[in-house]
Amino acid sequence: MNESSESARDFIREAISEDLAMGRFQGRFQTRFPPEPNGYLHIGHAKAIGLNFDVAEEFKGRCNLRFDDTNPLKEEQEFVEAQLKDIRWLGYEPASVLYASDYFDQLYQWALQLVREGRAYVDDLSQEEIRAHRGTLTEPGANSPYRERSISENLDLFQRMKAGEFPDGARVLRAKIDMCSPNINLRDPVMYRIRHAEHQRTGDKWCIYPMYDWAHGQSDSIEGVTHSLCSLEYLNHRPLYDWYLESLGVYHPRQIEFAKLEFTYIVTSKRRLLRLVEEGYVSGWDDPRMPTLAGQRRRGVPAKALRDLCRHVGVARTNSTVEIELLEHFIRQELNQTAMRVMGVLDPLPVVITNYPESETEWLDAVNNPEDDSAGVRKVPFSRNLYIERDDFMEDPPRRFHRMAPGRKVRLRWGYFIRCEEVIKNDDGEVVALHCAYDPETRGGYAPDGRKVRGTIHWVSADHAVPVQVRLYDRLFNAEDPFDAPEGQDFIANLTPDSLTVLEGVQLEPSVTDLAVGQTVQFERKGYFCLDPDSAESQLIFNRTITLRDTWARMQSRKGGRR
Repeated sequence: MNESSESARDFIREAISEDLAMGRFQGRFQTRFPPEPNGYLHIGHAKAIGLNFDVAEEFKGRCNLRFDDTNPLKEEQEFVEAQLKDIRWLGYEPASVLYASDYFDQLYQWALQLVREGRAYVDDLSQEEIRAHRGTLTEPGANSPYRERSISENLDLFQRMKAGEFPDGARVLRAKIDMCSPNINLRDPVMYRIRHAEHQRTGDKWCIYPMYDWAHGQSDSIEGVTHSLCSLEYLNHRPLYDWYLESLGVYHPRQIEFAKLEFTYIVTSKRRLLRLVEEGYVSGWDDPRMPTLAGQRRRGVPAKALRDLCRHVGVARTNSTVEIELLEHFIRQELNQTAMRVMGVLDPLPVVITNYPESETEWLDAVNNPEDDSAGVRKVPFSRNLYIERDDFMEDPPRRFHRMAPGRKVRLRWGYFIRCEEVIKNDDGEVVALHCAYDPETRGGYAPDGRKVRGTIHWVSADHAVPVQVRLYDRLFNAEDPFDAPEGQDFIANLTPDSLTVLEGVQLEPSVTDLAVGQTVQFERKGYFCLDPDSAESQLIFNRTITLRDTWARMQSRKGGRR
């Protein structure tokens, strides 16, 4: 789904162009996005998803979605369905939806081939012992005492592993490469482990399951992938990727690595996100505070904002961290152009227009989106009884306060000039209502004789208002680097204490009853809000997507940069 007329050239696109020009892969181009279905996709994945699908479109190739479902202990059908939904929400449609488990029989046959050729062996060492034998970055590893088993014994043991004769952890199949290699990934990596577990697609057919490195490259080969685009963490795995394919003598794709997308104030580790869910710090994987694509969608973030951000950041060879303010900037930029405007009062203060007829209602024209003329106008009701925002009134205002105060006039957005004539208080001295007078000559917010007022405020008709619940979300973490925690503590210590505030009795204009679940609108002067799936006809619920203030644009302005 390429939305730019001319794609930015980067080292990946240059490599693909060179390969196609040289006739490599017979002029074909094909890639894939291969997530493990052990959790929900997050905004860091958006870059890899977009890159794989975008280059497939640019080079007139195809991009498959392949689920790396090789670990039945952590994977669930829920995650498969959620990840496919997220990819489609981002705007991409896989050419095919595939599974690594589709290739279990072929992977097993290839493993037997390596055993017969003396390139793989069955090892009885435990996981801890294998780790101890592996060595370090500066010290070579040590051979397993089982490394020199005969080919016939290895074949017998491996087949018995498949038959289910041994318990979990009793044996593994390892590639026989080089325990002295400076690349630790080549020090006899594990290819298969025993796991007597039900697989969501293959049931109990298998009790041995391939490791990622063994399944990944061979799956690419089976599918005819030409360019395997991976994040930088797989750079040191590339020699193993190549070794397996060369040892088998099968079709060999090209692996290219690129930098991951990381943000300040955000944790994207699936393991840590799972902890947030399981320990109740959030309400689920789609909690609007979560960096998951499901959470961002529920919060009201437009998919296009994420795509635009990823294309802006581009493709690099070195990992870096992007300021969260940049993501927020792209969210605001897209919503400013596309979101319908409505008026809503978060903390209502009643206003009575004393010189307006008690039984009368006017329907005023309000522009749906000043950035988009085609969005048209809507009708908003105006009546004697209104609500304004409580913090738009001050009884004794400072000099630069241009909103409502005793004796002062303000403009009601799309409405009239009104003047505060009386402040109503309760026995405790709290302001509970305002009595105001309106100027009937100023309909639409402008005086025919050119009179002006300095302040404009939003409002809703109390007689027509829709009471709703609003959930105000803050950043889940209050530290730029969530892992920079006090000694003896982990990232949980940096959770924002009050990252969710729930407001009841928020009053909105009646047009909101026509909104679709998931639709994001701008509450004028307050921010962007999305209609939550928890909503019912009797109780609408809105999540705050983001405030109006663009901190990143202001930061760039101070730095002398460009927006």
